[in-house]
Amino acid sequence: MAARSERPVVIGSIGELLVEFVCAEKDGRNLRAAPYVGPFPSGAPGIFIDQAARVAAAFGGRAVFAGAVGDDAFGRVVLDRLVADGVDPGLIRVVPGVPTGSAFVSYNSDGSRDFVFNIAHSAASHLPDLAEIAAGFLAARISVLHISGSMLGDPAMRAVGLALCESLYSEGVAISIDPNIRAELISDAGYIEALQRIMAMATYVLPSDADAEVLYPGQAFADWSGRLLSGAARVVVLKRGDQGCVGRDAGGTVALPAHLVTVVDPTGAGDCFCATLVTLLAAGEALPDALERANAAGALAVQKLGPMEGNASLAEIDGVKG
Repeated sequence: MAARSERPVVIGSIGELLVEFVCAEKDGRNLRAAPYVGPFPSGAPGIFIDQAARVAAAFGGRAVFAGAVGDDAFGRVVLDRLVADGVDPGLIRVVPGVPTGSAFVSYNSDGSRDFVFNIAHSAASHLPDLAEIAAGFLAARISVLHISGSMLGDPAMRAVGLALCESLYSEGVAISIDPNIRAELISDAGYIEALQRIMAMATYVLPSDADAEVLYPGQAFADWSGRLLSGAARVVVLKRGDQGCVGRDAGGTVALPAHLVTVVDPTGAGDCFCATLVTLLAAGEALPDALERANAAGALAVQKLGPMEGNASLAEIDGVKG
């Protein structure tokens, strides 16, 4: 295991904060009346930052988030969870008169999911001013800024996210990117263009199998990861769901199988995986050790209903890794 960094790691992220409702019946595709369970605190970057805070706390680090919720009960659900788990809410706006963002997910028998999102017309898109966010993150001395591609679907949020990456990258802040491509959120061609621009700056590039098929169709991991590592990237990891994961850095390639667990709800597991991995790497842990712990975190995450309910502390993760 590599030595910890001398300065406590601080992880920053930005994007949509949502509540999520999960359909209790399969194969309805959100098209028919059925019971839904929720509200669960959610939003890919929100899940990420909650898990980052839990992991960073184990070695004196912390997590900071920039986003917005409505001044309503659902906003309180999200804020209460993040604060309880140690996230600094100083850059989270509470927007009066606009509802908190939402997501409805319906699972299918083949393992696929159908989402209905309300982001663009909710408080989630009312991010704080770009200058305020950049100043706040720099004042917090963040080590890494993590971006989930899910925030890039809304043009206004995309513009803020891309400009923030460029600003902080120029200040020496590492960028982490999970492409997290969701067909339901792609509103125009600028989505993929912005994603590729952020990936070109990123120290940590963390796509899923589905992302890789969109970005690098038919290409082997060795080929496209090699190209990324010849640029700004220092770590590239491919998340493969029930097939495990494979990571690569200058020291070589590490592949791990998935843990054999009963999957209750896979939504959010990739965000939990990314948060654990990035936080540990930023703290100085070597890729093989960080990847093993992230793999275990993902296995814990899928065993709970609700996208943030399976997030875990480092002690809980270490109880199942290996």
